[in-house]
This record gives sequence, structure tokens and C-alpha cells, in this order.
Amino acid sequence: MHLHILGICGTFMGGLALIARAAGHKVTGCDTGVYPPMSTQLQEQGIELIEGFDAAQTSLKPDLFVVGNVVTRGNPLMEAILDQGLPYVSGPQWLGDHVLQHQHVLAVAGTHGKTTTSSMLAWILQDAGLEPNFLIGGIATNLGISARFNAARRYFVIEADEYDTAFFDKRSKFVHYRARTAILNNLEYDHADIFADLAAIETQFHHLVRTVPQSGRIIYPPAEQALARVIQRGCWSQQDLVGPDGRWTVQADQDDISRFTVLCDGKPQGQINWSLTGAHNASNALAAIAAASHVDIPAATAIAALSRFSGIRRRMELRGTVNGIQVFDDFAHHPTAIQTTLDGLRKQVGARRILAVLEPRSNTMKLGTMAARLPQALALADRIYCFGEKTGKHALGWDPAEIFAGSTVPARGYCDLHTLVEDVSRQAQPDDVILVMSNGGFGGIHEKLLLALEQTAKQTVS
Repeated sequence: MHLHILGICGTFMGGLALIARAAGHKVTGCDTGVYPPMSTQLQEQGIELIEGFDAAQTSLKPDLFVVGNVVTRGNPLMEAILDQGLPYVSGPQWLGDHVLQHQHVLAVAGTHGKTTTSSMLAWILQDAGLEPNFLIGGIATNLGISARFNAARRYFVIEADEYDTAFFDKRSKFVHYRARTAILNNLEYDHADIFADLAAIETQFHHLVRTVPQSGRIIYPPAEQALARVIQRGCWSQQDLVGPDGRWTVQADQDDISRFTVLCDGKPQGQINWSLTGAHNASNALAAIAAASHVDIPAATAIAALSRFSGIRRRMELRGTVNGIQVFDDFAHHPTAIQTTLDGLRKQVGARRILAVLEPRSNTMKLGTMAARLPQALALADRIYCFGEKTGKHALGWDPAEIFAGSTVPARGYCDLHTLVEDVSRQAQPDDVILVMSNGGFGGIHEKLLLALEQTAKQTVS
């Protein structure tokens, strides 16, 4: 079958393309701004990419158009598909109907930590010799790719996003995934562009819970009130509780929680000693270990695997060091994720200065729904640099100067990336840590900062 994928460079749709190709289908696709790393990953797999959504692409005559949620009414190709009565389906529905129904699906949902926890879980299964299939919205260095599929394998780990499926299907993606093992990591308000309030998101999670079979298992932290409300609405599956008041808990051995003991029913199961930091990553690990136990992987085996887990690209990824100044990249963009990321970093670096560089790029953050929480979320930094365009696709609907006016940390807003880079590189001192946080490309700021730091260092020497 020939599939033509609309929005193929998104992390989900790009991964779906790799899976469809591995399943034996001919795959082509289109997107605007065909860009790496996804474009490179797809081209390496021999998948033809077309720039833009020109209506003439209907002449390719695929058997089916697979539509990503980036596509809206008014899209020229989508309008042509509708006008000509051509067959189309959403990406999540195609995946659920043609791939996942034959698998034991381990789905990882939650506002934060989906990519990291999914990667941990896939790595545990991989290290245990199960060779899992997976579709994850990031690339773990242990796995080397974001998606993999072999029909002969039984297990499929998937990052289960609560964002809507498509313009014609406003249910969350994860209701299509046929989860048998479901991790609900956490739940708070996000995606203000599609959800009116937290209760609306809880309803979608309730729908996910309704799809898990009686023999399936739902893993969640009982201390999360929103998730407790979801479960109270009805649960027909096994439950396994993690975190405070749960069956699986953590005993921290170091302040930055880079080493900790895993306990089950109060009994030590082993110690994880890794390069990751922060309580959030320990919580992610607990959920992954609990999920792995549902497919009969002993806790000791999972713990040993995680001690060899080396992290995710764009999750506290060190991009370079110049003159003793480290530049880290992190995907954090929601205030809670920003705060937990900074907390973990602060415990790791101690009194070293942290220069926090933030691009509020998600739809929720651009709308300003949570902007007032940013000063508190960034309070552990020593300087704050907030970037937002005045016009265009990523323009902010609020003024950083106003939001950070009462900040206890020196803060400044920027609408020009060059000026921001110049200021950061000029103000950075040896032994500083620069933490860049964005869920987008941020104009290649990491390379720009490293180059500017090199130039500043040369000028200082001369």
C-alpha cells in the first residue's frame, strides 16, 4: 500500500512513517519547512519528502492519505483530498488499526516526562532482550532512533500524547493506541489552545482508562490529585501505584538524586546510579520499572538497565563548553517542567551561576495562560533571558518585561535573537552554566551561543 503522509516532519508523524515503511508500505510525505533531524532520518530510510502542501500532490495517487494534526481546513492539499473524495485517515487511527492492535502496547501518558519515561521503558525491554517496537517523541542515545517496528516482535512502547488527533477527530491521540500497560505520569493544565480547563483533559484521560483491558495495568502516582480524580471516575484494570503512598518508592542517596535506591513494598530492589539528576527523573524511572514488571521483567533487571541509561537528546543535553562555560539544551517549556529542571540542575552545580535562556514557544505559553508562573519557575536561576517574537508564527501574546517586572532574579525580554546571544555571551563568566529551554529549534541558538562565547574568549585573551 502507498501511504502519503501530511505533516511528515513532526516527531509523531515522522516516527509513524518509519513504522509504516518497516511494515512494508511505500511511504511518501510532505510538510512545510522540511527540516532535520526528522528530514534526515526519513531520507536515510529512502522516504521521499515534498516541500509544502500543494494540491497537485493528489496526482501521486496513493492508496491512502495519512493526516497529521498540523493540517487544518484551508490547507490546499487537504481541500483537494476532500473535494475529490479521496481516502484519508488520521495518523493515530491508522497506527491503532494497522499496527498496534496486534501488539502488547505499553503507553506512557502525562503532562511531563512522556519522552523520557518512554525511552527508559523501551531501553529496559531492549536490555532485557525483548527487542521492543517503539514510537517516541525524542531520541534516546541508548536506542539511536525515535521509532522502530518489526511485526514479529510482541511489545510496543509508545509515547501517548493527550493532544488532539486531527482537525476531524478532536479526541486525544492516545485513545487510538489500544494500551494494555498504561503509565499516567502526572496531569496538570496544558494545551490551552484546545482544552478549556483541567477537567477537559481529565475527561480525555478517563477515556484512555476506559480502553485498557481488565487484564491490563494502569500505573500512576496516587499523590497526583488530578489522576486520582480520573481513576475515581472508573477503572476496570489492575492498578500499580508509584511515588509517595505508592507500592514503588525512592530512597534518595544524593541531594541531586543522581543515585537512589528503588523500593517495592518497602523492600530495597537495587540502586540506580546514573548521569541524570532530579526527583522528576527518579519518578520517571519508578514508572518505567513498574511498567516493565507487568511484562515480567524483574525489578533488579530493570534497575541494572537504567543504571546504563544515558539520557535523551534535548533533555539536559550538554551542547558544548567554552572557557569553562557549559551550554545545556533542554526541552522544558511548561512552568512545572522548567522549575523541576532548574531544581535538578541547581542541586547538581551548587553555587555556580545559572543563566536561564527561555523561549516560550508552545501554544499554551504563547497565549500567556501560564506566563505569570514563570518568575517563580525560574527563581533558582541567577539571570533570566526570555525571547519572544513580536510578530509571526511564534509571537508572544504577552510582554516579558511586564511578567518579570517583580522577579527576584535579574530578567530581560528580547525580540531579537542576535541581541540576546550577544548579551548572554558578554555576561557569561568562566564556570557559569547556560541553560537553554525551548520546545522548538530556537533559531539554532546553541551553536550561536557557543560561537559567540568563543569569540568573546578570544577577545579577552588578545
